[in-house]
Parts: sequence; C-alpha cells; structure tokens
Amino acid sequence: MIVCVIFKYHMSIDLKTIKHISKLSRISVDEKKAEKLAGDLNSIFDFIEKLNELKTDKVEPLTSVAETTLKLRPDEVKSKNIREQIVKNSPQDNEDYFVVPKVIE
Repeated sequence: MIVCVIFKYHMSIDLKTIKHISKLSRISVDEKKAEKLAGDLNSIFDFIEKLNELKTDKVEPLTSVAETTLKLRPDEVKSKNIREQIVKNSPQDNEDYFVVPKVIE
C-alpha cells in the first residue's frame, strides 16, 4: 500500500528576513524598500502555492517549452596560456588563484 501525504504550508517572508538576506548579499536596503521587497516576494510565494495546486501527475517533465534539442559541438580549447591574464583580475594579488572577500559569516 502506498500512502501519499500532501503538506500544505504558507510560505512568507518578513522584514527581518529581508534585512538578513540584504546583509548576506551586501546590498543596502532601506525600510521602505524592504517593505516593498517583502510584499513582492510574498506575492511570488503566493503564486507558487497556486501552481502547487495544479494536478501535474500525468504531465511529462520538460526542460523547455520548445521541443528542440541542443546541437552538440566538440570541446575545443580556444584560448591557451591566459592564466596570468585571468588571475591579475583577482581582487587581491595572488599568483595561484582568486582571493575574494568572505561573504558568509
């Protein structure tokens, strides 16, 4: 016997979460903008909940709405020995790899 349990939940986002996300992404968001973002994100979550109510058990998964296949091409190296050019764009000087600022605390 197979038992299917469907959980119904209401996802929402508050101002505290908006402020936390803006801090993690290092984006300055004032109070007015945070309230607008919370409203926009909550309307997106509401729409997702409506989509979750659709019966899709007999619908085949798609990667695109267009019935096309990608053309395959051989993998070829087009730029050789450009490591120094790439690494010189690193925020900190280093000869071996990119050094970037820490984002997650």
